[in-house]
Amino acid sequence: MEILTFLIDFILHVDKHLEVFVQNYGAWVYALLFMIVFVETGVVVMPFLPGDSLLFVVGALAGAGLLNFPLAVAVLLAAAVLGDQCNYSIGRYFGPKVFQWEDSRFFNKRAFQRAHDFYETYGGITIILARFMPFLRTFVPFVGGVAEMSRVKFTLYNIVGAVIWVLGICTAGYFLGSLPWVKQNLDKIIWAMILIPGLIVIYGSWKAHRQSRTS
Repeated sequence: MEILTFLIDFILHVDKHLEVFVQNYGAWVYALLFMIVFVETGVVVMPFLPGDSLLFVVGALAGAGLLNFPLAVAVLLAAAVLGDQCNYSIGRYFGPKVFQWEDSRFFNKRAFQRAHDFYETYGGITIILARFMPFLRTFVPFVGGVAEMSRVKFTLYNIVGAVIWVLGICTAGYFLGSLPWVKQNLDKIIWAMILIPGLIVIYGSWKAHRQSRTS
């Protein structure tokens, strides 16, 4: 329970936790950033870690001079690309057997099905779109592996999506993070970055599921 409480607090106040970490451990923060993004994108059982909000906060901290912007972006890009490649490989390994798995502590079948429906509707572009959507971001590379998308094609979408996601949100944080209004409402911005994409995912998967039932 304590771990869950800490995770929730970390996700909702990632700016404060990262700032404290930088003050206490310095350059080790880059290893922490790599680990968070790699685990979120590369391990199917960790879809709840912060993604978008983390990138925005990293950009803001870089804008305040607490992080090296080019180095942070390079580390996050490497983590995002390698994480998705790992997730894709796991999906390729398990293949169609995944559809027979039941819900468990380590596998959310409903989240997997949402990602699969989204993938079936939008195809390879889903790899790019999913970067901006919590939960879907974790499951779509896995679904791409299960669907046996070619590794070359997946890697192309993976790299393009990672560059747009990491560079886009970090840059936004870098230039907007110092604005007084943003500082005062950062907690609300973090909530919005979690809830709005989540609602889009739910609606998209519902629409895809409905279309599959009527076709």
